[in-house]
Amino acid sequence: MTSAAGAATAVAAPGTRGASGSTARRRRHGDTKVAYLMLTPLVVLLAIFVIWPLLHAVYISFFTWSFYAPSEFVGLDNYVNVLTDQAFLSSVLRGLGFAAMVVPAQLLIAFAFANLVKSFSGRMAGVLKVTIYVPAVISEVIASIIFTIIYAYRGGILNWALGLVGRDDTAWLGETGTALPAIAVPAIWIGMGIASLIMLAGLLDIPEAYYEVASLDGAGWWSKMVHITLPLMKNIFLYLLVTGFAGSLQFLVVPLVMTNGGPLESTTLPNLFIFRHFTNDLYSGYPIAAALLLFLVLGSVSAIIFRLVRSEKAVDG
Repeated sequence: MTSAAGAATAVAAPGTRGASGSTARRRRHGDTKVAYLMLTPLVVLLAIFVIWPLLHAVYISFFTWSFYAPSEFVGLDNYVNVLTDQAFLSSVLRGLGFAAMVVPAQLLIAFAFANLVKSFSGRMAGVLKVTIYVPAVISEVIASIIFTIIYAYRGGILNWALGLVGRDDTAWLGETGTALPAIAVPAIWIGMGIASLIMLAGLLDIPEAYYEVASLDGAGWWSKMVHITLPLMKNIFLYLLVTGFAGSLQFLVVPLVMTNGGPLESTTLPNLFIFRHFTNDLYSGYPIAAALLLFLVLGSVSAIIFRLVRSEKAVDG
């Protein structure tokens, strides 16, 4: 009898496993449907507000598109005109130089400030966080006006302070050698608040036990910084590096308000160049082609940064 029952169980087992597998497949299939259903609103919004405008911009870039005249297909002429325009190429190179001035300084100052805030506790840390975040809520127009007043040749605070040590007045925004670094300072100031708070969040996320164990092993401040803090902050640095370069290349308001691209186009950044052509040209194919090429530059710079920093190793630890 026992043998008969075992045989019956052995006969029933494959059917049971098949039923169980079928139930699991149906459950997974149902979960997949729910996942697609929940993703649908996001995909629709992405298609409406990102993909469709991008495709439409690419389409328009092949025409002499205008608000006031019929469009004419010109093929790649707009792209050829942009790529052979020395003014556009100079504005891109100038933008890269501007980003090279802004981003490293912003990261260093934000990292130093985040470490300073972390060393404090309670109310003092709160005051410091609010203080550093203030530039982020000030409009770029107001910040530009404030720094224009600071840089004023006559009566400016900077020239007044330097005059105390015997330096002659300088037209910071009126000379080609000083205008670009001068507008880089407010750009650093504007982006420093958010960068500092992100850095602080990254620092607070590092377990204190790591530092305590390192202290027991006799590690000093520098050793902890090199072997614990910087490796664990790698992804934070990568994020701020990529977004910082992209943001710096796209600055428009600061050079527009402070110098309007002058003197002698020394502060004409790529977005200001495109903005001028879009607002002054009769046909919009050229500035749209320039904007798409700038988009490729931004994507290439981001890819190079990802490649150099090797983010996948940072994620895997």
